[in-house]
Amino acid sequence: MNFRTKLSQSVSATAFTVALVTLAAPAVVYAQEATVEPGDQDVSEEETQNVIIVSGYRQALETSINLKRESPVIAEAFSSEDIGKLPDVSIAETLGRLPGLAVQRINGRAQSLSVRGLGPDYSTSLLNGRELVSSGDNRAVEYDQYPSELIDQGVVYKTPYAGLIGQGLAGTVDLRTIRPLSKGERIVSVAGRLEFNEGGSLNPDLKGWGYRATGTYVDQFADDTLGVALGLAVQSSPSQIERFNAWGYPDDAGYMVLGGMKPFSKSVDLDRVGAFGTIEWEPSPDWNTSVDLFYADYRERIPMRGIEFPLNPGWGASTTITDNSGGDFPDSVTFANVQPVVRNDYDRKDTETFAAGWNTKYENDDILLNLDVSYSKADRRLQQIESYSGFGYGASSSDPSDTVTYTRSDSGFPFQFSNTADYSDTSTIVLTDPRGWGGGRNIVQTGFINDTMTKDELWSARGEIVGKLEHPFVKQLVAGIAYSDRTKTRDITQNFLSLSGGSINPNDPNAVLEMPIPADALLSPIDSLGFLGFGPQVAYNPFTLIENGTYVLTDIQSSDLPFPGDWSVNEKVWTGYMRADLDTDLGSVPMTGNIGVQVVFTDQSSSGFDSPGGINAVRTPVTSGDEYAHLLPSMSLNFEVAPDTKVRFGAARTLARPRMDQLNASSNASVATQPQGALNSIFSASGGNPKLRPYLADSVDLSFEHYFAGGEGYIAIAGYYKWLDDFVNPNAVSVVRDFSYLIPTLSNEQRAIVDATTTLGFVSGPDNAADGTIKGIEVSTAIPFGMFSDALDGFGFQTSIAYTESNLTVYDTVNDTSFQSDVPGLSKWVVNSTAFFEKGGFEARVSHRYRSSFLAEFIGISASRQFRQTYAESIFDAQVGYRFQSGALDGLSLTVQALNLTDEPFVSYQNADRDQVIDYERYGRTYLVGASYRF
Repeated sequence: MNFRTKLSQSVSATAFTVALVTLAAPAVVYAQEATVEPGDQDVSEEETQNVIIVSGYRQALETSINLKRESPVIAEAFSSEDIGKLPDVSIAETLGRLPGLAVQRINGRAQSLSVRGLGPDYSTSLLNGRELVSSGDNRAVEYDQYPSELIDQGVVYKTPYAGLIGQGLAGTVDLRTIRPLSKGERIVSVAGRLEFNEGGSLNPDLKGWGYRATGTYVDQFADDTLGVALGLAVQSSPSQIERFNAWGYPDDAGYMVLGGMKPFSKSVDLDRVGAFGTIEWEPSPDWNTSVDLFYADYRERIPMRGIEFPLNPGWGASTTITDNSGGDFPDSVTFANVQPVVRNDYDRKDTETFAAGWNTKYENDDILLNLDVSYSKADRRLQQIESYSGFGYGASSSDPSDTVTYTRSDSGFPFQFSNTADYSDTSTIVLTDPRGWGGGRNIVQTGFINDTMTKDELWSARGEIVGKLEHPFVKQLVAGIAYSDRTKTRDITQNFLSLSGGSINPNDPNAVLEMPIPADALLSPIDSLGFLGFGPQVAYNPFTLIENGTYVLTDIQSSDLPFPGDWSVNEKVWTGYMRADLDTDLGSVPMTGNIGVQVVFTDQSSSGFDSPGGINAVRTPVTSGDEYAHLLPSMSLNFEVAPDTKVRFGAARTLARPRMDQLNASSNASVATQPQGALNSIFSASGGNPKLRPYLADSVDLSFEHYFAGGEGYIAIAGYYKWLDDFVNPNAVSVVRDFSYLIPTLSNEQRAIVDATTTLGFVSGPDNAADGTIKGIEVSTAIPFGMFSDALDGFGFQTSIAYTESNLTVYDTVNDTSFQSDVPGLSKWVVNSTAFFEKGGFEARVSHRYRSSFLAEFIGISASRQFRQTYAESIFDAQVGYRFQSGALDGLSLTVQALNLTDEPFVSYQNADRDQVIDYERYGRTYLVGASYRF
């Protein structure tokens, strides 16, 4: 076991010293199933006889404010407006409006969450206090898998406490479903909404409208000792994306030009069925037990149609520049002899998620016992197909070509185009390898397909004991132990697509180089690139070409391409913790809080294979891993310095585990003909690092909160500072491995070099050679205008402003150099605001979300990760509705929503030059019309 023996390496002087000093000087929050939170002693649900259920945005806001106020740590919260209705259309949208949080849009939907400037890799998501699995390669949860209609509340812990298992570096998101005994009445609710994109569908095989339907049932039996909650949500949600994607901007002609591009019209259909069930039994005030079940079947269908244009002559495009308007970056350029690749691509994603948990608590006058056991898994299959067509095979000079002129734009998409060819003419556009991409591998490459299977499985258990004390400082002592066993596997198959009926080798006289598009696959031509000025293009279903035998598949193991990395990663984590919950008076100032420590022991391992790729390549199984431990102290103190006024202070050490794909043991090797690099070796590789350690942060937090207007309003100012250590650099070249397994495959010349040098070589991949700081300040408020005048009753305003700075230094440990980098996902400024009116059943609100430029993550070739800087975003949404409160329609609510009112694009660029736009995505507006009825 590789323990870090020096205390200064495992525990920061800041967090640990402050915690120890205040232990002699000495918590309260809402119930959570998996653990006993600071200050929580009561097993039984609160008394709910005579409870008046109030719904609507104002009530949801007031509930959220109260959750924040009663939290034992610095936190943000949200609550549903009514059964089955969050304030926004998705969980990520709702989270993205909380102070200090921001979201990145993916396919037009809020998806990737940043907390206090740190992206999704640095935070953790829980469901009812239990860690969630993820369907992708990393740990970040795809919130679209969890229907917002089935979530009752959510809390974002910005500072941790001992006992919060799975705490993230930036924060921890805890989503909570309904607790049936806490509702105190029978509830039957149904809701439905129609959803449509303003311009309809961009692709003929998907519709431009969808729906959402939800049903919820909550009831209590046996004198309110047995509770049941059931929920079902069905969704078919469309989105449309017009995307310009540039290859880059070379200047080898003496001036900068667009070197090539791959624009698409993309349609997304998200189909999801989600269900949850909770059985809660409380046979006595001393004992509460519950079982939670959650299931989601999530499917996406994503056709993408467009044309890939090689333009720059210096990049092998076979084009010529016949005209340009002059200057360093000409406003207009004309290219002749353009032979592009007409693309009909398609992604299919199928995901199943299941989670189950059992919790029981027992209490007497002296102790409280808590036991929690849970299991969750996610299975995903992702098929990504590329299908090529064009004027003919290999960009031959005897085939037709196009003349393309672009003109730079001052607004909207960065370029507009004109051209001469007709890409909808099936007599000239045929299935083929238009650029001869497979020729170097002796394959007619008319397409490519990735087929990836990912499975994530997690078992966890914890036990806690709470000792109640009659002590002037310490309210209770908590001790617990938790264990988790998580395994994620990825199995990826990659195939070239070629044409059937003959040889796939273009050098063979019997090779099939071209083929008309079969009629059974053809769709109506679409104006896929009309947003850039091009005419219509041919459209077809590429999966039909596989099913009807037009395509034959050739595994990349038959080529010189490196093999994809199949891998499995396992983590076994033991966590022990102790905590003192404090409740005392410092003079006339009431103080609550908690101080504690976690000891976390990790045993991580990965299995995969090493291979250089290529025909008949050696595939050597490999297993590696590491064991280590961390000590994580934490402290939170809350001072009620005046009525309705709190000052909070927190200090802690936290960790976030690296992405699971970064822990994989697989690598793709290469062998040079001459020694090179610091090791003077002919061997090198790229892959993961199964010995990678977690990110670490030592943090201090200070918050001022004042509540007013009977709990309807508040103002808060919070500041924080984090010292980042062991930060992961995903592109390091520092890991050394032994390549002896490749010796049998070497030539005599290479063996002679190895005999004289070494079998060791560097593997490019992630390491922990980065550190830095992140600091910020957050200001948030909610103001009910009725506090100023009765005439303004019902009006209100909620806003938050967050400013964040970071400084990250990445070290090259081989060459003893370093450089500065941005933290992925960090926007310096984030502003979220909502103006609302709600009275007499009528409700209306307008919301605004702004974030400044940030380093965003994109999916590149073969699902690789890429990072680029983005433009700032400013997004407006609106909603109006009416809730009938009496008469025959009592219980009926009608709602109309509009999303992305100003059609805000998502834009990224390269080389710190905003003119060098790489991605420009336009999503259009989306509208929802719905009704709900509560019996």
